[in-house]
Amino acid sequence: MPFALIAAVTAVDVSVPPDVHMGPFLVAAPAVTASFAGPRMTALVGAVAVLAQTLVAVIRTSLTDLNHTYQIIALFLISVLVTLFAHVRERNASRMTQLRAVAEAAQRVVMRPLPVRSGPLRTASIYLAAAAEAQLGGDLFARARTASGTRLIIGDVRGKGLDAIGEAASVLGAFRALAHQGSSLPGLVEQLEQGVAGHRADMAAGDGGEEAESTAEGFVTAAVLDIPDAGDGLSLINCGHPPPLVLRDGRITSLNVREPAPPLGLAHLLVTRFTPEPFRFGVGDLLLLYTDGVIEARNAAGDFYPLLERLAARRGDTPDSLLTYLCADLLRHAGGSLGDDVAMVALERLPAEERAGREHV
Repeated sequence: MPFALIAAVTAVDVSVPPDVHMGPFLVAAPAVTASFAGPRMTALVGAVAVLAQTLVAVIRTSLTDLNHTYQIIALFLISVLVTLFAHVRERNASRMTQLRAVAEAAQRVVMRPLPVRSGPLRTASIYLAAAAEAQLGGDLFARARTASGTRLIIGDVRGKGLDAIGEAASVLGAFRALAHQGSSLPGLVEQLEQGVAGHRADMAAGDGGEEAESTAEGFVTAAVLDIPDAGDGLSLINCGHPPPLVLRDGRITSLNVREPAPPLGLAHLLVTRFTPEPFRFGVGDLLLLYTDGVIEARNAAGDFYPLLERLAARRGDTPDSLLTYLCADLLRHAGGSLGDDVAMVALERLPAEERAGREHV
């Protein structure tokens, strides 16, 4: 396009009356190129534009004509400036790409995919990073096997960027270490609360100023579940997180607890009891855990993603196929660009005949 523009302007400029000058329009060629190409291509287009303006000067009058001389000098200077702009833009884009690659690598280490089996459960998990121009968030999930069942956590750290990823890593590390120790579910959540509060206090003490205030006000929403291998139930403590959903016989049940706890890191602000509440989770049921990036995704009209409506249209899913469908449908709803990270975990309790070789790791 820039070369076509140069050719068109040059052709018109040599054919118009002597008192009409089209040369200034050549500035558009390097300026447009700098918006999408690198410095080398921008410099090449600028050089071609200067040569074209020189050719026009020779054909119409001469190089010593002041009008054409000033046009050539101005075009040369503008080409140099936009080439420098293209260089700076390319360097900044490369730096942002590298930073994002490092952050995504760190998040992949923190957010290891769940195994496909966990005792009598078939599991699937997925993490979708936000749009390239958005910062990475602190969505998290993890699973731990105990002597009697499976424990799960899904959560979302307030904030964005590497600080949020570091907070998520701290919560996941504490969960993986504590979930195997045989403590009760309330005891596990109480220890996670103490860990988040202590981590925030340490960070706030070291930051100072406005950053310290922001750090001290941080929190982590989380849903922590204990799913025994035997029976057809689960226990849930919800700390300010979107409620899990159970798909059963074509119906969707939202696991809304009667006594929700505050997000991790905020329990010290009020008298808090971490009370587990039982829910049914039998053979053939599908359990979906998700972060608020799912239900807060908007389309071009500003409408939130209708998760319950889309789930109601599905029948006979496995955990893996359910997440595959939700990811594709969510991206389609959001126009292919998410404004916030998304984490989802799906689980299915298998019939006894399908539990051969079940996992105890």
